[in-house]
Amino acid sequence: MTSPLRVVVWSTGGVGSIAIDAIRVRPDLELAGVWVHSDEKVGRDAGELAGGGPIGVTATNDADELIALAPDCVVYAASGPQRDAGAVPDYLKLLAAGINVVSTSSTSLVYPPAYYSPDWRDQMEEAAKAGNASFYASGIFPGFGSDQLALLLATQSKKIRCLTVTEVSLNDHYPVADVMMNGMGFGRPLDFEPLLKTPGFIEIAWRAPIHLMAAGLGVEVEEVRGTLDRCVTDRDIEVAFGTIEAGTCGAVSTRAAGVVNGREAIVVEHIIRMARDVAPHWLASEFDATYRVDIDGDPDIHCAMNVGAPEGRAAGHAAMAATAMRVVNAIPYVVAAPAGLLSSLDLPNTLPHHAFD
Repeated sequence: MTSPLRVVVWSTGGVGSIAIDAIRVRPDLELAGVWVHSDEKVGRDAGELAGGGPIGVTATNDADELIALAPDCVVYAASGPQRDAGAVPDYLKLLAAGINVVSTSSTSLVYPPAYYSPDWRDQMEEAAKAGNASFYASGIFPGFGSDQLALLLATQSKKIRCLTVTEVSLNDHYPVADVMMNGMGFGRPLDFEPLLKTPGFIEIAWRAPIHLMAAGLGVEVEEVRGTLDRCVTDRDIEVAFGTIEAGTCGAVSTRAAGVVNGREAIVVEHIIRMARDVAPHWLASEFDATYRVDIDGDPDIHCAMNVGAPEGRAAGHAAMAATAMRVVNAIPYVVAAPAGLLSSLDLPNTLPHHAFD
């Protein structure tokens, strides 16, 4: 029997905690260490930080200490409004040290050739080659719903006029007010201009999955066109980051369309609500999240993947679990892959090991 792969988890938020719990019970993986941001978590048992019992792994905020452990892989799950600005320096350090990285933080790196910062991408590529290590970013959306699921369904196509992937989710559980209010505009009047409304922001945010699907289908994207729509709530809504008052934004919809041969052909839509009854005229879901793939072509194909139980269960957990497991299950495949920056086009299906144990 081969030795288990030694893994460090970078952060203990929702996704990181799920990764910790998943890794500790797998015989082919060993939790070697855990990085935390806040001083009050330093020195605490990682199992307890993840919401369980003690497991004998102590959390630290010393990156060099974790690098010295020489793990096979880091599950990077730190988040924040400026996630890439904080994450890329960590990636460079880890890759140069010969440590493979799987990340849910940098969603724009799900397809590295289309990454918005060629300079950062080139630095990462150089660090990966120098350390003989690999980097892979994924999740569920961007990630599975906007790459492997869509491409798998397209294997049934003779002709494709338009391929649309859509996420519909309830996000009232997300606690970071700055991201939700200033970044996306929730709880603000419609004349407020959130970060999402910055010219080019939506196009950059969804550029990578659009180009990934295009590359998988062998076509070139000429441009990406982005649009934003918002809808107010007619009542106060209590959410994790506070109160969304009546008359302010309670639902946000973004659309990014990749133009192929002069027409909008690869489309990513993202609909987020703070309550299920807001924006009733938009596509809805009774689950934690629904991921749709709609192919207008020959034949027409329509598929909806529901994640989590219908309403009444803990909101958001299922989508976070799916996000975490996309990279945890990828660890053995990424460790075995050639050095460099990877996308789902470079890996086989990252099938889960020991899922029935």
